[in-house]
Amino acid sequence: MFDFKCSCTRFYGVINRVSNFKKKAVILFSGGLDSTTVLAQALDMGYSCYLMSFDYSQRHSVEIEAAKRIAKSSNIVEHKIIKLDLSQIGGSALTDLSIDVPEADTDESAGIPITYVPARNTIFLSIALGWAEVVGANHIFVGVNAVDYSGYPDCRPEYIESFEQMANLATRVGVEEHSLKIETPLIDLSKAEIIKLGQSLNVDYGLTVSCYQADDDLRACGVCDSCRLRIQGFEDAGVDDPTHYQ
Repeated sequence: MFDFKCSCTRFYGVINRVSNFKKKAVILFSGGLDSTTVLAQALDMGYSCYLMSFDYSQRHSVEIEAAKRIAKSSNIVEHKIIKLDLSQIGGSALTDLSIDVPEADTDESAGIPITYVPARNTIFLSIALGWAEVVGANHIFVGVNAVDYSGYPDCRPEYIESFEQMANLATRVGVEEHSLKIETPLIDLSKAEIIKLGQSLNVDYGLTVSCYQADDDLRACGVCDSCRLRIQGFEDAGVDDPTHYQ
């Protein structure tokens, strides 16, 4: 018997994917686990993807190499690497070599950790916003997470909501169309849930680098805060960890 309801569901599913295919998205892309999952999800949704990575004089600048190799193996439109020098203002273990990267469990009661880079997401999103206007993208994807994260203030939902409001006030496309959207598909997921999502999208996590002090061979330290969250995520997901460790 012909199932009209099921057929209609499939039809509108196809229509939505075709509609999305023409949409453009700028993806903030570090080459890490989260941003690579976001890229895979945006591609699966049919977006034409423009990747933006930042070489900001970070201690773990080898992540740029991971971003390059993942970009080359993905069906994207363009990968842009922006050079900044946030070491000039410092204030973080990731941009000031005189500050050691913590290698013990983060004490949440101690406040925002020293690996927080002042205003980093605001700076990155602002530059991505400019490129989005240039290429005609109404969506900016960022892999922030409010569940398994290190206590960074610019990973919270209220921050993203505020930035989106500002973006629609401060740009031509926002004023004329009121259509700029900051997409945060991972914001309510645990690290384990993110990994399971990536698996369903065939993400090769062995290509990604999340470590704050990876060596020149892209091998992770296994002891920094980012590594510990990643290790725990694979363990909780019941998935073999493909990370290359020192």
